[in-house]
Amino acid sequence: MATMLRTVTLAENLILKNGAKILGGNSSGRWQPQQQQTRNLNVHEYISYTLLKDNGISVPNFGVASTKEEARKIAQDLKTKDLVIKAQVLAGGRGVGHFKNGFKGGVRTVFSPEEAEEVAGKMLGQYLVTKQTGEKGRICNKVMVAERKFPRREFYIAVMMERSFNGPVIIASSQGGVSIEDVAKENPDAIIYEPIDCIAGLTRAQAEKVAVKIGLEKQKENVVKLLTNMYDLFVKKDALLIEINPYAEDAGDVYFSLDAKFRFDDNAAFRQKDLFALRDWSQEDEKEVQASKFDLNYIALDGSIGCMVNGAGLAMATMDIISLHGGSPANFLDVGGGATAHAVKEAFKIITSDPKVLTILVNIFGGIMRCDVIAEGIIAATKELSLKHPIVCRLQGTNVDDAKVLIANSGLKILPVDNLDEAARLAVKLSNIVKLAKSAKLDINFEMPL
Repeated sequence: MATMLRTVTLAENLILKNGAKILGGNSSGRWQPQQQQTRNLNVHEYISYTLLKDNGISVPNFGVASTKEEARKIAQDLKTKDLVIKAQVLAGGRGVGHFKNGFKGGVRTVFSPEEAEEVAGKMLGQYLVTKQTGEKGRICNKVMVAERKFPRREFYIAVMMERSFNGPVIIASSQGGVSIEDVAKENPDAIIYEPIDCIAGLTRAQAEKVAVKIGLEKQKENVVKLLTNMYDLFVKKDALLIEINPYAEDAGDVYFSLDAKFRFDDNAAFRQKDLFALRDWSQEDEKEVQASKFDLNYIALDGSIGCMVNGAGLAMATMDIISLHGGSPANFLDVGGGATAHAVKEAFKIITSDPKVLTILVNIFGGIMRCDVIAEGIIAATKELSLKHPIVCRLQGTNVDDAKVLIANSGLKILPVDNLDEAARLAVKLSNIVKLAKSAKLDINFEMPL
């Protein structure tokens, strides 16, 4: 697929773009990651700082502010004139981003409490636009005020869960900082990978090996402690990623984590209730938030054909076949195996709330999910929402004959197609017709009874 289903972290970019060489393994062996749709918890930087600090990992002194007055008070309490103000927005590239009010940079250095108040005032309540947010940007509701450090050397260290390693892996480099992706592209040998056995856990020998490989042999004990604490935190909090970039050397051989990114497994929400209560819904797509209330998996894409399916694999196959016929999917919406007719109706509301959607393709393979339940939801949504979108419906499996009877007796222009390839081709064709009609300002009514 041309469109990524989620934001990719630096650690994942290293794997996606460069493959990996297992430390101590075949130096010429390359592997490819397995990609799948995921929607997991990301937290703001100040939460990451707090988790690191609480687990014995050094971070600069900091505070978080929701108002410009709070930012000034924190700056005063830190008792230093070298400060950094960071917009708490869940997106990469904040430093080179811009706010819609014209203010440049989501990461700014300031030199007084008064300046901290001024800068915070220009960030709070504004939308920050970066390379990862798109033109819409994301709202900045909080800023982090932190001590400014002057690193002499910067390193990259991460622990992440990766299928291709059958478990967690440490990724590290002696060339940390904002240019880590460029380093990976130009000098992949500068990136090391150390797989961790889930049963044995991280051993001291492995931690020492990483320290030596990235040029921190003289700081071996500190690195061993850092990696041990990172991995303990990784396991304790059901993390999928703990990324520190940079891990920096300050004056006097003191080391700090100057930036951190965490991602947690949504499947562990029942174990990590306090952590998941920190989820910032303002940073997520409104349609995705609405979908989660009905146990639907929704990811917004950029095309014109709305897709409703059951199962992530079927969703990806459906999007692929739409692309094969020259169309573009507008979303990834998986109703799962236990959706009710009401949930299906809500799914249609979410799909059609996107103005880019011109056609809807329903592709359901009924196993646990019953096709007649899907049909009831489609019919209810079409009537209640007075849908004018053409709907192509491909149903197979449990109670499919009952579903076809319901659709036929509805008197609505829902187009049933048994063959997936033909259904995708028809959806693309109808999307193009609607697009041409709109450009010519013609009204094509797809809600008329048959």
